[in-house]
Amino acid sequence: MFCEKRRADGIKMRQKRGSDGRLMKKKFILDAGEELDEPSASALEKAIGDFVQTDVPLKIECVFVSEDEIKELNREKRGIDKVTDVLSFPELDGIKGEKIQKKQFPYDLDEEGNLVLGSLAICVARAKEQAEEYNHSYRRELHYLIVHGVLHCLGYDHIEEADRAEMREKEEEILGALGITRDD
Repeated sequence: MFCEKRRADGIKMRQKRGSDGRLMKKKFILDAGEELDEPSASALEKAIGDFVQTDVPLKIECVFVSEDEIKELNREKRGIDKVTDVLSFPELDGIKGEKIQKKQFPYDLDEEGNLVLGSLAICVARAKEQAEEYNHSYRRELHYLIVHGVLHCLGYDHIEEADRAEMREKEEEILGALGITRDD
């Protein structure tokens, strides 16, 4: 069962609750609003939760934005005045490949006891264009962009070739756990 809450900026966010009405604890929580259906969100939460090593539930917020909004964010945050597909805003440093432990970040927990990993902004129009360009489904592209953004929030990057290869391997590992291939 999901309930909706509205953030201060008006975006609706889903929270999963058990039959008793209490928030369910997971290893990874994806707040993705309405663009991502519940089965996809749950599958992503499980696949990423299985990938990450943590003793505290991790939470990431994902918002879906227009081309104008992503361009403005890209200009403000990165100094790049162009549309992009996904932007990641990590909250934690030095966690790549490490077990994330509650004791490392005791003051960074939200009101539900989750450690906020960061946030993502995904441009829906760009995701649809790329799905067509790469000849795969919008579903596959959307899942890829979420996984890609989450990996950035976990400390992975693709500036150097060795880092790029490592990140691509992790992306394919998580997408494979979701049953999503390049042919999807």
